[in-house]
Amino acid sequence: MEQKISVAACLPEDHHQAILVGRIWQPDVGPTLVRVQQDGIYDLSTIAATSSQLFERQDAAQVVRSARDMPRLADLDAVLDNSIAARRDPTLPWLLAPCDLQAVKASGVTFVSSMLERVIEEQARGDASKAEKVRESIVAIIGDNLASVVPGSAQAAKLKEVLIGQGAWSQYLEVGIGPDAEIFTKTQPMSSVGFGSEIGIHPKSEWNNPEPEIVLVVNSRGETLGATLGNDVNLRDFEGRSALLLGKAKDNNASCAIGPFIRLFDDNYSIDDVRRCDLAMRIEGSEGFALTGNSPMSLISRDPLDLVSHAIGPNHQYPDGLVLFLGTMFAPTEDRGAPGLGFTHAIGDVVTITTPGLGALVNRVNHSDRIEPWRFGAVALMQNLARRHLL
Repeated sequence: MEQKISVAACLPEDHHQAILVGRIWQPDVGPTLVRVQQDGIYDLSTIAATSSQLFERQDAAQVVRSARDMPRLADLDAVLDNSIAARRDPTLPWLLAPCDLQAVKASGVTFVSSMLERVIEEQARGDASKAEKVRESIVAIIGDNLASVVPGSAQAAKLKEVLIGQGAWSQYLEVGIGPDAEIFTKTQPMSSVGFGSEIGIHPKSEWNNPEPEIVLVVNSRGETLGATLGNDVNLRDFEGRSALLLGKAKDNNASCAIGPFIRLFDDNYSIDDVRRCDLAMRIEGSEGFALTGNSPMSLISRDPLDLVSHAIGPNHQYPDGLVLFLGTMFAPTEDRGAPGLGFTHAIGDVVTITTPGLGALVNRVNHSDRIEPWRFGAVALMQNLARRHLL
């Protein structure tokens, strides 16, 4: 990530008509809600003090679109360049994750290919060296194409009976094709990192991978108002040893990246665009290694808004709203080191997640204990906003 990051590469293809909202850190000021345009970054503080507050506004997209006389804070290209952690100047602004007080939730096992990989992790007990042999035996029993199975359907129930009889049923198949979606807490509000920041893997993990995902932005009323990109970093060995280690596999310092900006839904971009987009990812290692993959959202097992209904409703409320990762079908099996060990991250990997309608999220991998600790939480935010007379 030593190269300069171009504005064109990070913005949506149709950025001239996109409503983009983000957050930047202003030295000597603090976190600031902004509108992002190619000609600059503009202060939205007079409209809302936080991202969460903005999405509680009625017709938030129109509120942002019609805002006038917003102070221009910085050049977009300069902020993008300064967001790269390795060369960040702390006296200049940089990008933060575009969410703040919202709960950070994630959907698991929403694509067939990743569902099968979760079953393999479980059967291999987190040992990467056993994965290929387990993969062959699992596919021999249940096949490698469950895309036609509708979760929670009578067909799924019959398949469950058959697989139980064969001794092949799994907790991952339960949430993959059963009636109840897996919704879990990825990380705490305010702890996500943004574009250019380092993302963390636990130093004891020896089998891990990125998870490129679309992230929906939902307010307290359950209204889905926009989308952005996310990297749900995952430790396959921890989760494979026990599903009860999910928290440790998923929630480590800097293990959740979101950004670069939230695109609000309007006549030019809607949930239907999310449903048909293709999410691409590239991993580039310092030793010359490169790996690409993609997640066509058309292959998702549950509709995005159905996943939202599993996350928020009469049984579960979020007064500050939530952001919801939709899951991924990217579960790399290509060998990086010794044959049969599959893929795992190396320190220094650069992960780029892209889709034309949302731009690009770029982060560099490091161990979570070597990345700057998370210190600015909800209390610090409230104190900061009070000093700025924004509360």
